[in-house]
Amino acid sequence: MKLEITSFWTASALGTGNEETLANLLAGRAPGMREISGDIPERAIWFGSVLADLPEIAEPRWNMRTNRLLALASDALKDEIESLVARYGRDRVGIVLGSSNTGIDEAEGFIDKWLDDGGSEEAPAVPPPDGFEFTMIELGTTALFLKERLGVDGPAYTVSTACSSSANAFASAARLIETGVCDAVVTGGVDGRCRFAMNGFAALGALSEGRCRPFAPDRDGINLGEGVGLFLLERPSGAAAPREGGARRVFLEGVGESSDAYHATAPDPSGAGALRAMLGAVEASGMPREAFDYVNFHGTGTVANDDMESRALAGFTASAASGCSPRSESTKSLTGHCLGAAGAVEAAICALLIKDGRCGAALSNSFAFGGSNGTVALSGS
Repeated sequence: MKLEITSFWTASALGTGNEETLANLLAGRAPGMREISGDIPERAIWFGSVLADLPEIAEPRWNMRTNRLLALASDALKDEIESLVARYGRDRVGIVLGSSNTGIDEAEGFIDKWLDDGGSEEAPAVPPPDGFEFTMIELGTTALFLKERLGVDGPAYTVSTACSSSANAFASAARLIETGVCDAVVTGGVDGRCRFAMNGFAALGALSEGRCRPFAPDRDGINLGEGVGLFLLERPSGAAAPREGGARRVFLEGVGESSDAYHATAPDPSGAGALRAMLGAVEASGMPREAFDYVNFHGTGTVANDDMESRALAGFTASAASGCSPRSESTKSLTGHCLGAAGAVEAAICALLIKDGRCGAALSNSFAFGGSNGTVALSGS
């Protein structure tokens, strides 16, 4: 089923909001990509931060950076979301988000304080410090927070499949509409800065020594980042004609999902699972392969991922019925790898390029640890 993205909003190291994000993307600048220190012992790393002031959240159980990023995005879409609720009813609007970190950084702060106060494995349990709630680390907390903030009563849940989380969230959101459970869904993804993730990727030897260089011959790893992307998804209204003012409409044409389960952290070097996701998205769209003139690669900057993804794209173009040579690039050097939010941030980049007339249809690739693959197909008219 072809669904319409009637509105969307994003923030990352590229900028806050759609206008700033597109302008910086086209200029090749990322004000939030900066070298930081203190999060990994004896090492500085490049990290992509959202530079905007984030809304405060009064209720302690919701007050964490991922939710504050969500609040920033949902406040930007407040009028459009209220219009959805008025049109369909609170119980007909759902929420499906992708995320992988939730409140882990806040939990680390709790552990630090506990240890500073003399805690140990042998010590009796102590109450959490002021400002921390154990519910912060539950994966579903982001969707439940947004449900409460927006005042909707439809299904609300979080998809967590590592770095493909918010790409796969699009598929779940579409199914809620296709099966008649919802008339509209707020979907996308969010992940905030997380020291645990930084140190995990450092332990794997996956972090770049400088700015990441996806697909460069001398690439040496990733930069991490944070970000948020929210999309309002519903059935298309009327003929697929431009909206008032000439703005192009953006459509979710399909999502391709696959699971190759090749290795806990390494991708299948053949690219077979990634290719299945790309082909699945195209098949779901009903469009010819050559109609997709832009591919936003997962493109992490690691040797293994970029090699695998190059093979997947070669397979994608080689078996097309006619000429198929989409412009392909990774934008992670400008955003950092936003983990569970990567699929949403990069789908927003694709949507911005479509609305600006720079491509007609796009594929956004997200490939995760454990072999979870997701490709989002978007088009414009």
